[in-house]
Amino acid sequence: MTALLDPPTTAAPETKRPAAPGVWRHRLIRLASVLAAIGLWELLTATGVRFWLRFDTLPTVTEIAGALAARTATGEYWLDLAQSLIRILTGFGLAALLGVVTGIMLGRSRWFADIFGPLTELVRPIPAIAVVPVAILLFPSDEAGIVSITFLAAYFPIMVSTRHAVRALPTIWEDSVRTLGGGRLDVLRQVVLPGILPGLFGGLSVGMGVAWICVISAEMISGRLGVGYRTWQAYTVLDYPGVFVGIITIGVLGFGTAAAIELIGRRATRWLPRGEETNR
Repeated sequence: MTALLDPPTTAAPETKRPAAPGVWRHRLIRLASVLAAIGLWELLTATGVRFWLRFDTLPTVTEIAGALAARTATGEYWLDLAQSLIRILTGFGLAALLGVVTGIMLGRSRWFADIFGPLTELVRPIPAIAVVPVAILLFPSDEAGIVSITFLAAYFPIMVSTRHAVRALPTIWEDSVRTLGGGRLDVLRQVVLPGILPGLFGGLSVGMGVAWICVISAEMISGRLGVGYRTWQAYTVLDYPGVFVGIITIGVLGFGTAAAIELIGRRATRWLPRGEETNR
């Protein structure tokens, strides 16, 4: 009876988690460091400082900004950018797929490791850019050769990180699934794939960075389009502001693709301990 007379209780409204303290401060510090570096570059080049390093031979920030504005107003710039992105995403996508599959097989199959493992260890120390002459001879087009170089550069970091992540999984996890009646597919789906995600995304991040280095180098050597080709072309005609336009473009593209991988990795590993602190 008294329960009926009591006032109805309402569920407490959900409160949004406040923003982590200091987040904007860290962002402002990072922005300030970039602006300070740009300001220092302008100061050294505009005043013609020549103390061991010859800043008087380099373009100023103002000249680079003018060249960047002029280049971005042309369709050629965006065609080069799109061409480089197509090459990097194609080569990296194939490397991610095959790298994960072969890394898992190397980590879980002794038979596959005995056959395929020695071949990977023999080829892995060879820099991908050193294979450019072979790619030019082997593939029917420069485009296929550049994509293959990009694939080779990204494949080994992804494969090795996946293999190590598989071998580092606690055996008790697999034993628990098998004790509950699970088979190989259950172990793969419930233990291996979730368990290797932290190491896998580390390999993907490294692979993306190496892939950018190699695709730009390959474009400089054998490409006809792309950011690397256009940067080298600017150097050959002594267009130094154009060279720095290419360098800035490469840096922005590399930063954007690496940030995308990091964001996906954070979302995919939210279940990890301290995931909330990592996502700040």
